[in-house]
Amino acid sequence: MLRYSLKRLISLVLSLVVASLVIFLVIEVAPGDPASFMLGINAQPDTVAALRSELGLDVPKWQRYLDWAGGMLTGDFGTSYTYRTPVSEMIADRLWVSLPLALFALTISTLVAFPAGIYAASRRGRAGDVAVMGATQLGVAIPNFWFAMMMVLVFAINLRWFSAGGFAGWDKGIWAGLHSLTLPAISLALPQAAILARVMRSSLLDILGEDFMRTARAKGLSRGQALWRHGVRNALIPVLTIIGLQFSFLLAGAIIIEQVFYLPGLGRLVFQAISSRDLIVVESVVMLLVFSVITVNFVVDLAYALVDPRLRTRS
Repeated sequence: MLRYSLKRLISLVLSLVVASLVIFLVIEVAPGDPASFMLGINAQPDTVAALRSELGLDVPKWQRYLDWAGGMLTGDFGTSYTYRTPVSEMIADRLWVSLPLALFALTISTLVAFPAGIYAASRRGRAGDVAVMGATQLGVAIPNFWFAMMMVLVFAINLRWFSAGGFAGWDKGIWAGLHSLTLPAISLALPQAAILARVMRSSLLDILGEDFMRTARAKGLSRGQALWRHGVRNALIPVLTIIGLQFSFLLAGAIIIEQVFYLPGLGRLVFQAISSRDLIVVESVVMLLVFSVITVNFVVDLAYALVDPRLRTRS
């Protein structure tokens, strides 16, 4: 297990190095100069040059990359061009919204999808299976931003159970914070739960046809006992993959939902930074999101090895 973990860790480090190079190069070649954007089209060339020097934009790109990458290793993401505040502080403030939102949505998705997928697989071809698959098809087809607006219309405007937008803040208590994130989390979780339930059902149906499941039945276990004792665990590998990808998506891809609910998360931060050409913020946030994706995949790989010990001997 240790050798397997070390190999995955080396792969993680190499992936992060390559990702940082790609992110820096892609964002740096994007059209538009931050200094010119901040000063406007009527700014004098010497004023633009002075601001570029102040922001550190006049140094070679390779040096800027090394300064940026080296700073990230110590937690220093640089200073925002627009707000003139440390990027690490801006990210930390927004992360306290985006990370709980992603975890909340993933929890809802998993709690809904696992029972639904197992129930559908245990009743293959029956009315329950058809109902669950129909519901998941609907969940995949409905755009989450449209569903979010319907949630606001029903539960915020008509029933007044939730606020239509904004974030109460964790300083007002955990319940107040979670209450503010409930509608956004449900809006994000719906399509993810539909996908996860379908994967769980498909994986479990494949396992139910294996020889060891027939052996378990032959030893006297009922269909339900064999399913819970042997089927669910062996069906988890593809499901873990989807869960890992879903968490990364929920953390990085909630920009539209954050706009609908006016949440001060990472998605809105990136959107605002792109609009103002605040390159250092864009680079740092994107790198953080890539780090989360790669780290989650690393954890999922380790979970694979725990669920299926055969993977340790193949690596």
